[in-house]
Amino acid sequence: MSENVVHLHKPTAPPAPDTAPTVLTVVPDAPPARPVPLWVRSGRAIKTGITHDKTRATIRAAARHSLYTFNGGRIVARRAWDGRTGSRYERMIRAAEAAGNLEAAEEWEERLQRFRAARHHRRMDLLHSPVEAAKGVAVGAGMSVGVLVALGVVMAINTGEVGDVITPLSATIDFIALLIRIVQIVWGPALTIGPFLALLALWSVGRKQHAAPAWALPASVRNGEGEPITPSIVVKALRDLGIAPLKTAIKEMGDAGASMLGPIRIAGCGVEVDVTLPSGVATNEVQKRRRKLAENLTRHEHEVFIVIPQAARTVRLWIADSGALDEPIGPSPLVTDETMTADYKKGKAPWGQDLRGDAASISLYQRHLLVTGLSNQGKTAALRALALWLALDRSVQFWIADLKGIGDWAMFEGIAQVLIEGPSDDHVIQATEMVENAVEEMNRRIEARRNDPTAVFPPLIVLVDEAQLAFMCPVKGEDGRPYGGSKATSRYFMGVRKIHNQGRAVDVLMWQGTQDPTDQNLPKLVREGAHTRASLVLGTESQARMALGDKAVDGGAAPHLLRQGLDKGTLVVASDGITIPAGQASITVRTHFIDDEPAAEVADRAKALRDGVTTLRVVDQDEERDALADVATVIGDAPRLRTNEILKRLHALAPKVYGGQWTNDRLKALLEEHGEEPKKSHGVMVVHRDHVLRALANRDENGSASAAE
Repeated sequence: MSENVVHLHKPTAPPAPDTAPTVLTVVPDAPPARPVPLWVRSGRAIKTGITHDKTRATIRAAARHSLYTFNGGRIVARRAWDGRTGSRYERMIRAAEAAGNLEAAEEWEERLQRFRAARHHRRMDLLHSPVEAAKGVAVGAGMSVGVLVALGVVMAINTGEVGDVITPLSATIDFIALLIRIVQIVWGPALTIGPFLALLALWSVGRKQHAAPAWALPASVRNGEGEPITPSIVVKALRDLGIAPLKTAIKEMGDAGASMLGPIRIAGCGVEVDVTLPSGVATNEVQKRRRKLAENLTRHEHEVFIVIPQAARTVRLWIADSGALDEPIGPSPLVTDETMTADYKKGKAPWGQDLRGDAASISLYQRHLLVTGLSNQGKTAALRALALWLALDRSVQFWIADLKGIGDWAMFEGIAQVLIEGPSDDHVIQATEMVENAVEEMNRRIEARRNDPTAVFPPLIVLVDEAQLAFMCPVKGEDGRPYGGSKATSRYFMGVRKIHNQGRAVDVLMWQGTQDPTDQNLPKLVREGAHTRASLVLGTESQARMALGDKAVDGGAAPHLLRQGLDKGTLVVASDGITIPAGQASITVRTHFIDDEPAAEVADRAKALRDGVTTLRVVDQDEERDALADVATVIGDAPRLRTNEILKRLHALAPKVYGGQWTNDRLKALLEEHGEEPKKSHGVMVVHRDHVLRALANRDENGSASAAE
């Protein structure tokens, strides 16, 4: 019998998937989003519009151009005020007095007095000018009427009509009336357009000067100016130099390193700040990282200078405004001030500007001089600028040997008692003999001083440019002694050493210019005998030490860090004859460049101060040439050529004949001899090919010949 089991409990196990019931879940719709208020949407739209790049650019442009016009007006007004008053001179006087430069203050005060005297003279002339002008107008009108009537009489006689007598006069009156009508027509539009043109001119002035705040300037200008130098930027730049003790010390300082810094002072076209380094950090560690420091300050390497003052553990940073050192410094006072004179004993030669923008002048009194650097960087120009200033003292004598021989010193003919020009061994021999003659003159003066302690002698400057050729000359004399070299048997070396040793006492001074110094072409004893040592750009630090000495380089002098080709004429100077900031061993000077023609004009002023000097030359004159024909040859097919270029080509054509003894004056005399002369074109003396050919034709017709002497 089967039993049926009935389960009274509901099974709790879930049903199998295939038998599970389908469950439907009903999800209610989300409530609608609350609408954004109108004022929120308007605020967002306004914020987006204001902060948009195009809006910012538009606002910046509007502010920039408005300020260009406004500040341009201020600049023009300032220029006009400076031109009409003595305010510019007064500013320079105050600046000189603040710098303690009493000589410059006196010079600017003298210029101010001259300006006021000239202005007073012009104002007094104005009292008489109305009467003179009225008389001139009356006389001119009477003469004009007379001429017109006379012309009418001639016309009447010719035509037989009496009425033609007033025809020229009436035609003139009609012409004047026409001009008046034209002015009446143009006057109205001119009054309307004139103010806009004036505003445009002011805008142009402001734009050229970037006369607007930095935030309003274009991005290219803002990015090119570099960041302003602030304490936080300087500390950050020092922290990121990669010097571990310095970085750790800055982090541990409670004031974020600001206590290391002295005040940031404006110094010329840049700023200056003293940094006291923490214990464990040497000053030379910062010097070695000049490039990295400059880049941390958003500057180029040549725009940051590091010097070591006397204070312990201190470096002095001078940081230029971005791009300021690439701007020219202006012409030399020798060129702009024709009244300038020189004083060998008490005066200072205007050489250029220091990095602060102050005038850099140097005393040449009883100081031997050495200027060196790489080729074609301005060595001769820097040396010649000093000689040109000193030539304005009529008591100074010059013996010059230019061993380059391309006419750089030709303007000293008539000033120098000896002038040697040429690069050959013969010219080196002559230069050596010139130095030896200077030694004899020095000995004569010393002997005279022994007999008469009060004896006074005229200063004698013995100048050798490209002196490395003299030191490297392999020629030996008849006695077997070499002219060059750096041993006791070297004639040039020993002559220079003797002048260095005793010449200063009797005002016999040795000036040398040399390039790319080494121990062979610039011996140690010679370079250390110069009181004033100056260097342009050099290739290595070892050369910088040769040029300026270890003390100057250890103190921050770095001519090897100047840029070749870009820093032409920039000198690092170590001398007690130039004002150097306290605690520094050298100073960087951007020298004025005096081109050949302005240099010749300064030399002419120097010649006018002298009674006349016969320049002794030692050249080979065996070869005779037709100078006029040679001038035609070097001109070639060119319609005209600068006189300086003609002289250089003549030298290349026949160095023995034209090597240094031919100058602009002699070339002019040659052409004038045959009825022609150089002319000025755009302010430069040139010789026209047609004029030379005409001179040749005239000479052939006259049957005369002109040969080079």
